[in-house]
Amino acid sequence: MPYDFKTFDTRAEEVIAWLQKEFASVRTSRATPALLDGVTVESYGARAPIAQVGSIGIEDPRTLRVSVWDASQIKAVEKAIIDASLGLSVVVDEKGLRVIFPDLTSERREQLLKIAKGKLEEARISLRNTRDDAIKKMESAHLSEDEKFRTKDQLEKRMEEKNNALLALFSAKEKEITG
Repeated sequence: MPYDFKTFDTRAEEVIAWLQKEFASVRTSRATPALLDGVTVESYGARAPIAQVGSIGIEDPRTLRVSVWDASQIKAVEKAIIDASLGLSVVVDEKGLRVIFPDLTSERREQLLKIAKGKLEEARISLRNTRDDAIKKMESAHLSEDEKFRTKDQLEKRMEEKNNALLALFSAKEKEITG
């Protein structure tokens, strides 16, 4: 009976999805609505993500438009964005809020690159732990020595594919950060 890699594949894809989400939250000079995903607003006595009190759209490469559904919430959304300390400028106008991304300094680019490398390393560690779990399950499965060798070889090939996917995500983010 061949070894089932379904658990490994599922967990590895979760790691890749996590890294994509983390990279989306690393701010570059380009405006992305994903940056505001972690910002919550005090709305009617409860905390809610900005996406639940209004819509977020891209106005131009360095500006997001937040259209709040209830005009009485505009001040709360403005305060939430400022309090999030993302280094963004917020301008309130008749249509809602404009969130402006300033140009990145070379020092800030280096910091962002360091953050991105840290996220990549976290993902790699998680992937290695997933591989180690798969190897433990493999060892406890009743496989012949030849089957174990072939299965470990297949696992390493899958591991290499997943690591290459992580590196591709990092390369794209690095290119975005360095301009």
